[in-house]
Amino acid sequence: MPTRPAIGVAIPNCCEGLVFPAPFANHFDLMEMSREAEILGYESLWVNDHVTTQNYVRSAFKSPPNYYEPLITLTFMSSITTNPKLATGLLVLPLREPVILAKQISLLDLYSKGRLILAVGLGAYKEEFEHMLPRIPVRDRHILLDESIQALLLLMNERSASFEGKYICFRDIELYPKPAQKTIPLYIGGNSNEGLARVAKWGNGWLPASLSPLEIKNSLEKINQLKKKFGRENQQFDIAPQLIVSMAATKGEAIEKFRRSFIYDHLKSLSESTLKNQVARIEQLNLIGNADEIIDLMEEYLQAGVTHFGALVFACRTKEEYTNSMKEFAKEVMPSFR
Repeated sequence: MPTRPAIGVAIPNCCEGLVFPAPFANHFDLMEMSREAEILGYESLWVNDHVTTQNYVRSAFKSPPNYYEPLITLTFMSSITTNPKLATGLLVLPLREPVILAKQISLLDLYSKGRLILAVGLGAYKEEFEHMLPRIPVRDRHILLDESIQALLLLMNERSASFEGKYICFRDIELYPKPAQKTIPLYIGGNSNEGLARVAKWGNGWLPASLSPLEIKNSLEKINQLKKKFGRENQQFDIAPQLIVSMAATKGEAIEKFRRSFIYDHLKSLSESTLKNQVARIEQLNLIGNADEIIDLMEEYLQAGVTHFGALVFACRTKEEYTNSMKEFAKEVMPSFR
């Protein structure tokens, strides 16, 4: 019997035109999906973060897609669910002012009775950064990310917080009330060596994207060595890869279903950024196959160190198909991990 991981599902709040057709699901649909996911036994609900339309999406659709802001979406989800963790998967931190963000996430954690997981990262699409912050060079996004992480940790943990960096500066901020959790779990995305160092220095978890079990295992060894360097070797730590699920009666049917989905085109659009040099093997790096094959794949990831299958995204073309895929996965796969 495989080791028991946490299993979570992506609620498609910022996915139109990217992972799914536009339109796909409205704000009421997102709430219904959240309720259904809790009933089905998913232990975490994940929302992603986009602000403005990406270049390739603008050329593909006549009307802009709807992107539902993640923190407000999670706030509504917290009022209609009781048990699942509520997670950002992930929040594009360079686009957000940290003092106001710290206030928002502290209150969200308070209202949800300590259910928040804050997963953050650089963001896959440089054009969003260019549209929002045209006066800051794109090459400095990583500076904003690092400064924002440090600022958030100070604001949520210190009585009075001050910070002065290249782009972020504030003085003597008393941010109250504090979160319900003593420490909001901070998951950090990124596959590069720079990203791994960021995870080791500040993270409570890591969100790898499209890596094999062996690659996760090797990167985890690097993270653990770096954690010792930063004096954090005893820090509780989760590994939560972002994976796509395409399940069918046979492997061939599952691959065909995956290639018909918008997700396949979306992953190709990331070939020069988040998934550089990985698109050619993307079918080997996700949960694609029949139920037994997916269970075996998940077991391989568990053996590599994965603790949380967070933000599972189902390959489909309609909201009805998405909900049905959630149900099928809960019925055919999840019992093997309970």
